[in-house]
Amino acid sequence: MNTASPDIRPGSGLSGLRAEQLARGALFLVLAALPLWIHTPFALGLLTLLAVYGILLIGLDVTVGYLGQVNLAQAAFLGLGAYAGGLLADAGYALPWVLLGGLAIGLVLGALLALPALRLEGPQFALATLSFGALSVIVLNELEGLTGGAQGLNVPRPPLFGMKLDSAAFYWLCLALLAVVWEGMNRLLKSHFGRSIEALRDSPIAADALGLGVFRRKVAAFAIGSALGGLAGALHALNFAYLQPSAFGYDLMVLLLLGVVLGGRKNLWGAFIGAALVALLPNLLSNIVLFRGLVLIGLVLAALAALRDYRSHKLHLVKSGVPLAAMALTVALAFGSGSPEDWRRGIFALILLSAVVGLPEGLAGAMASLLTRWLKLAPEPLPAPAERASVLPERPHQGGLVLSADNLVKRFGGVTAVDHSSIRVNAGEVLGLIGPNGSGKTTMINLISGLYTPDEGVIEVDGVRPAPGSLFSASRAGVARTFQNLQLFAELSALENVTVILGPGRESAAQGLALLALVGLESKARLRARDLHYGEQRFLEIARALASRPKLLILDEPAAGLAHPDVQRLVELIARIKRTGLPVVLIEHHMDVITELCDRVTVLDGGKVIAEGLPHEVKKDPKVLEAYLGADVSAEVKEEQIEAVHALAAGGAAC
Repeated sequence: MNTASPDIRPGSGLSGLRAEQLARGALFLVLAALPLWIHTPFALGLLTLLAVYGILLIGLDVTVGYLGQVNLAQAAFLGLGAYAGGLLADAGYALPWVLLGGLAIGLVLGALLALPALRLEGPQFALATLSFGALSVIVLNELEGLTGGAQGLNVPRPPLFGMKLDSAAFYWLCLALLAVVWEGMNRLLKSHFGRSIEALRDSPIAADALGLGVFRRKVAAFAIGSALGGLAGALHALNFAYLQPSAFGYDLMVLLLLGVVLGGRKNLWGAFIGAALVALLPNLLSNIVLFRGLVLIGLVLAALAALRDYRSHKLHLVKSGVPLAAMALTVALAFGSGSPEDWRRGIFALILLSAVVGLPEGLAGAMASLLTRWLKLAPEPLPAPAERASVLPERPHQGGLVLSADNLVKRFGGVTAVDHSSIRVNAGEVLGLIGPNGSGKTTMINLISGLYTPDEGVIEVDGVRPAPGSLFSASRAGVARTFQNLQLFAELSALENVTVILGPGRESAAQGLALLALVGLESKARLRARDLHYGEQRFLEIARALASRPKLLILDEPAAGLAHPDVQRLVELIARIKRTGLPVVLIEHHMDVITELCDRVTVLDGGKVIAEGLPHEVKKDPKVLEAYLGADVSAEVKEEQIEAVHALAAGGAAC
């Protein structure tokens, strides 16, 4: 359950974490006790299917919820794991080997699929996984000598350590595995790895720039989710004792996606609720009375939500109207058609549409919000901020060369954005990088930080040459940067944006709070980054960059769009950073900021360095004045002219 709060003070009463643990314990106790009252094989099989689908949807949510990708291959991994486990069971292998075989086939094939598919985004990724799912069903059908093809495959249930498992015992085994998977994934997703895959969902560029290693983490996350699909498949085979390839096709793909979205993405409770829906919904369609009653309840809830929005003057045609219309059409199909099963796909699609629009956080998210308010659940108390020196240590103010970018060239088609230009930054120095719009400033730092690959030239950071065009390599060499267009991890809290680099644990949280205090955001630690106002987001990005303990900090127009008081705060912050000896490259249109903070200034125009020197000297350089004013200007031109030009440029950046 998400119990985020906008402040960091510990509340009174039961904590959200403790409440979640108690609720989970109670849930598994109730589920474990059900076979004491329920004895029919059909009901026990349905309960077992709930546990199996719980494992399956936890794996699917890794991709859909945490990576933010529409994964249509999980039904295929269920099928492949089922056949791998079924064939091992048929060959006489013990039950642990059967389960391990299903898990292994999901892990290996998931990693192999992820390598090409995760280089794609959005619809292309969805199509790649859809193609894999369709191909898997075809292969299982065609390999008749191995799988039995359309005729099916009978699967025996091996004993566990010599003990034969009846329906109740096998259910308890599946429930135990669900509990282990739930706890294991809960720990993993709250670890540094889990936070990092959440981060790269929001901004892969920023994640790579912070040294998180986007692609390899994506592959690992997808492979883990697929492995859980394979494990669920092996259990599925032993539960049903009979397999057919057609069972793992399009209908199941849509149903699994519906389960994750309706249950709640990025939420293990959501995966469980979704599993219950996936297990029960097909059976509900065969019970016309129960199905009609449930869709009527859905219609009433959608109508009440629309009425609430209307009364609070928040009525939105799409958010309020689409779920209401979708549920109304579902009711019409339930009451107007002879058999709802004939409209199975349409009903699934309508419920999915209603859930996506009306419940963006799913049933689990909505329930968590209600319980948090009703029970007044308190957030876990945060530690006291660490000493500032532990996150922003003093460095030698005098020293050697930190950055050497020599003879860099970058061409985009016929345009040369950076033309044989060089910049150098010494230890403890703040270098201002200025120039008119389109002069190549941002391209230059994109080359230095690894976002672009230089066509020519050499970059060294503290004696290390990062791999050209690698944000990850540049970060590991010690480069940290902010972006002209904000690249925050919007769904993470302010504190999580910082600790995603520092790692998990109380010590990292204390260090993260110290960095937030440095930029004036300690009281906003629990707020999501997307809920901060623009100026706060600018400061949060600087705190996050400092969390990587860089050897060189690059700030790309940090004052752009800030109000005057925030500009003053920014100047004080950079001055404080400067006093620690951390070298900084500062791109800025506010000339007063450059004059106050920079030890040297480099001026670019047309991709070339046209001037270097002290700020007050550079402002009077005829080449600089000509670049900004567009005409030959004598050195006697008043400084106010160049100040005015910079002020206009700063205003344009804000717009």
